[in-house]
Amino acid sequence: MSQTIEHIAQALGARAEGDLSIEVTGASEPATAEPDQIALAMSEKYAEGLREGKARAALLWEGADWRALGLEAAVFVTRPRLAMAGLSKAFDPGPNVEPGIHPTCVIDPTAIIGKDAAIGPFTVIGKEVKIGPNARIVGQVTIAEGAQIGSDALIYPGARIGARVLIGDRLVCQPGAVIGSDGFSFVTPDPSGVEEIRHTLEQREEITEQKWFRIHSLGTVEIGDDVEIGANACIDRGTVRATAIGSGSKLDNMVHIGHNVQVGEDCLLCGQVGIAGSTRIGHRVVLAGQCGVSDNITVGDDVIAAGGTNIYTNVPKGRTIWGSPAVKMETQLEINKSVRRLPRLFAQMAELRETVTKLTQKGGTE
Repeated sequence: MSQTIEHIAQALGARAEGDLSIEVTGASEPATAEPDQIALAMSEKYAEGLREGKARAALLWEGADWRALGLEAAVFVTRPRLAMAGLSKAFDPGPNVEPGIHPTCVIDPTAIIGKDAAIGPFTVIGKEVKIGPNARIVGQVTIAEGAQIGSDALIYPGARIGARVLIGDRLVCQPGAVIGSDGFSFVTPDPSGVEEIRHTLEQREEITEQKWFRIHSLGTVEIGDDVEIGANACIDRGTVRATAIGSGSKLDNMVHIGHNVQVGEDCLLCGQVGIAGSTRIGHRVVLAGQCGVSDNITVGDDVIAAGGTNIYTNVPKGRTIWGSPAVKMETQLEINKSVRRLPRLFAQMAELRETVTKLTQKGGTE
């Protein structure tokens, strides 16, 4: 898949100079770039690498002298990561799945498969499933009865989509993801120890044996447009109402979304984030890796949580938080500084104690 420098510049909405007819087949770091690759040198620190490599063209920072760098063409960008989004899209062919249904598939006759959809080998599609046009299902995917998937979906091997799940357009679902598994919801005949402790926050006085009874998941999962689900992520179906993921949200690998959770639009949930049942996450929330969110709380719009944060209570919109339990980031920074000072403070306290002891002993002998 070759692209001209002119086409790349147009795709990025960027300014280009030099021989715009040069064709490249991919991208590379500057020092290892071959003549048929465009070098990624969007900062001055990569200038030396350009001299080591063989690239004829490069993505450069504004103001760079491309001729002095030995190039024949250049595309100038102001926001490197945004340029990477456009460039990587231009060179990514996606999985090679031809439109049509592979002969090894098992598809219920009531299922509706959209125009130009590609259904890869060993895929199982249940009753009354609807697959939108141009969907690409790579293979070994299970889609249960009544599920609906919009147009231009890309679903990788091993994904499991449960009954009655509703998914919008342009889904990207990575290998091993499970959408619509049962929620983790159980109850005991009498109030359990967990319920008692949550109410009293104290040690239990009396402990009795209890059996757990399943609360079945009658709801489903509803996912908006342009959502991406990472590898081995799990989204539980709701108990009665649907678990929901808003349009534009991106879930990383091994993210877990509990039953009844409502995730807003354009959220970013990084690896190993876990959100317990019935919690509401606002729009444009960013939860960094290994954040944990307790059940039945609300995290407001535009909240950013640093990695490893544990959120136990409601968080107002726009707040940046860190720590366990979560506090304002500036508060956690002060806590961290204080913790690092503790060894020195203990040493100083020991010296003071020794001094006071000596003074006391001296005073007693006079």
